[in-house]
Amino acid sequence: MADGVLPDPSSPFGQRVRERLEHERVVWFTTTGADGTPQPNPVWFVWDDGGFLIYNAAHAKRLSHIQGRPQVALHFNSNEQGGDIVVFRGLAHPADTQPPAHENPEYVAKYGEAMESISGSLEAFSKAYPQALRVQVNAVRGY
Repeated sequence: MADGVLPDPSSPFGQRVRERLEHERVVWFTTTGADGTPQPNPVWFVWDDGGFLIYNAAHAKRLSHIQGRPQVALHFNSNEQGGDIVVFRGLAHPADTQPPAHENPEYVAKYGEAMESISGSLEAFSKAYPQALRVQVNAVRGY
């Protein structure tokens, strides 16, 4: 699904959604555990072709969660007054054809310094977080 799922770019909400997709560094990614419990986790992301691209550790529980329950939700933190809410719904699936994180120019532009800081090098980050997921967004809401 292309960026057409996003709110009208001429509306204030549509403008805020696009700005946050470009500038936010963390989004909360919620999967559903085997027992039906929501499992929110803060993750790094890039917005790409109408969806989120997220790199994960190979042992991340969210990888098994989406196998049978691909419906997910993502949201940004609110502002200090509890406003500027943006919630996305979509379907998550492995993105095995994606390049490793260190070969993804948009991801490196956004997180390169942090990738090196936590892993020692861009390549080491890719080894630590080799599993790419794509979330194709099918709904956006907020205020």
